[in-house]
Parts: sequence; structure tokens; C-alpha cells
Amino acid sequence: MFGKTIDLFSIFGFKIRLDLSWFVVAVLITWSLAVGYFPRAYEDLSPGAYWAMGALGALGLFASVIAHELSHATVARRFGVEMRGITLFIFGGVAEMTQEPPSPKVEFWIAVAGPIASFVVGGLLFAAGAVLALPTAAAAVIGYLAVINVVLAVFNLIPAFPLDGGRILRSILWHWKSSLRWATRITSGIGAGFGYLLIGLGVLQLVVGGMQAFVGAMWMALIGLFLRGAAQMSYQQLLLRRVLEGEPVSRFMVTEPVTVPRHISVAELVEEYIYRHHFKLYPVVEDGRLVGCVTTRQVKELPREEWERTTVGALADQCSPDNSVGPDEDAMEVLSRMSRNRSSRMLVVQDGRLVGIVSLKDLLEFFSLKIELEAA
Repeated sequence: MFGKTIDLFSIFGFKIRLDLSWFVVAVLITWSLAVGYFPRAYEDLSPGAYWAMGALGALGLFASVIAHELSHATVARRFGVEMRGITLFIFGGVAEMTQEPPSPKVEFWIAVAGPIASFVVGGLLFAAGAVLALPTAAAAVIGYLAVINVVLAVFNLIPAFPLDGGRILRSILWHWKSSLRWATRITSGIGAGFGYLLIGLGVLQLVVGGMQAFVGAMWMALIGLFLRGAAQMSYQQLLLRRVLEGEPVSRFMVTEPVTVPRHISVAELVEEYIYRHHFKLYPVVEDGRLVGCVTTRQVKELPREEWERTTVGALADQCSPDNSVGPDEDAMEVLSRMSRNRSSRMLVVQDGRLVGIVSLKDLLEFFSLKIELEAA
């Protein structure tokens, strides 16, 4: 889902990350608050005050999103569900679970925790605005954040997966039919339909309101596209997990992979291996033992004039958990590691010897074939 992320800080043991797409929406929200919302609602303030209010409103919004997602993560940990962390991105934030909830009850409480937290934050801010004698600018920002937290809670309660309301509905359907797959298929379909509805409303808003409504229409359509894609991807991920989880990676590995001797030059590696096989990762083997790994990135970073006189052994690095696994490791965990490391191949190593290579292509082809046969 995410591109390059920045680690910000940890809170209660959960790492908070920032996707680079967040900066886009941070600028847009600050701008819309500074030149639109606050000047219309509170007149006769200076431009500098409006921009300061816009920036504080944007920061407060994302603090609210962190509070919302942190509640999901805290409840998930309470029930023993491992959380990878919380990532802020262009459409808000997400608490990243490494597994599906083990039961409908756990799913319900994890899902409902977010809206409850947002309602509580909104209520506290409303109370603070009513009780405290604050300057106009501060009261305006607090009032905006109180409203936006309630809006965040209400929007997330829409029963369209992967929104919290969709997860609550999934937990109910899961409990009713005792089938997580069926419940996910139904709620993902509703989520995709809701996404299409938002896209249609965005187009309609643009047609009726013209260019004055462009920004609002664009955001509505983009959120619709995101929800539609996320709903469809969530169902596919569930199917993928059900197919691969519990399977040893040795079932999917190629047992006679292409290997590279350490004594050849980098120029030979390029001509005889990279241009022929088109892989990005090659195991370096000597006398049957794995001595290292070499990648196309390493070759690219080496000056062209050094290719002839540099050996593969000198260029290769030691293999690490980022690019190697054991033959008995869970295939779904290996796939997750590939996704995190943005790699398409991993070496399968046992007792220091290369026993195979598993690729993203092989895992996905097996998944596609099994789903096709089972559907038939």
C-alpha cells in the first residue's frame, strides 16, 4: 500500500511512520483551512493568523488520526494480535496488523475502538472549547478539531470494508455464518460499491459545481478510488493468506537455481547471467556452499570501468534475513517479508547450503492456479 516511509517516533511500543504522500494532503489541508474555512468562519483576523490556524488544524487532524489508529493497535495487542505499527499517508492513517483477528469477537472490539476514541476526543475538545476562555484563534482550531473527530468517527462507522463499520459488519457476519471468507467477500463488495458511489458523487459535484467544486470533487473521487481498491485488495489478501499460510516455503522453491561462481568478473556476471536470466538477485556459491549474494543494484553502483577487474566474490555481500529464508519457514510470512523489503526473490538456505530459490512469481502463480481450480 505504501511507498517510502519515514520513522517518526514510538508510542506505547508502536512505531509511528509517515508515508511521503502525507506531505501532499498536509499542504492541501493547511491551504484549505487558511484560505477557506477559517476566513469564512472567523472574520477580521490577519493572514498570518489564518495560516498558523491552518497549520495547527492540519497537525491536530493527524494527531487525531494517530489517536484513532492507536486505539485499534492497543486493543489488538490486548487480544494478542501483532501490530506492525501505524502509518500516516495521503488518505489518513492505518494500523498495520500482521494477521487476521482470530475470532469475530476480537474483530469487533478492534474495529469499534477507533470510532469510540474519536468520539471521546471530539467530546473532550467540545468541552474544552465550552469551558475554557480561549483567544479566538485557539477556540477556532479546537472547535474545528472537535467537529472533525466526530466526522472521522461517523465516516468510519459506514458499513463498507475496510472502514471500521465494514469490519464491525464483517465480525457480525463472521459470527453468524462462521466463515471469515464469506463475511469478507460480502463486506468487501459493499466497500467496493461505496467506493464507486463516492467516485460518482465526485463526478456529479464537478458537473454541478464546476471548477469551484474541483478540489472537493477530486478528493471525493480519490477517496472512492482508494476505498474500492482497498476493499478488493483486502479480499484478495485474505484468500492469499488462506492459500499460503502454514505451507513451508520448500513447497514452492526452485531446487536447481541459477548460481554464480565467485571468481568470475562483474563484466561476465552481467553478460552471462544478468542479461541472460534477468534476475535482480544471484546467489554466489563455492564448492556447494553459499558464500554471498550479489544484486543488480550493487553492479549498478560499481563504476563501469571497474567491471572487468572486479570479481563477483569481491562485490558480493553476506546473505541476510532480508534475502534468505529457511526451507521450513511459513510461505505467507516469506511473502510478507518480500513485500516489506520490496524483493521478488529469496534464497532458501539450510546449514549454510543453498537448497533453492523462492520467487514472488512462483507464489502468486500457485495462488492464482489454486483459486481458479477451487472456483471451478
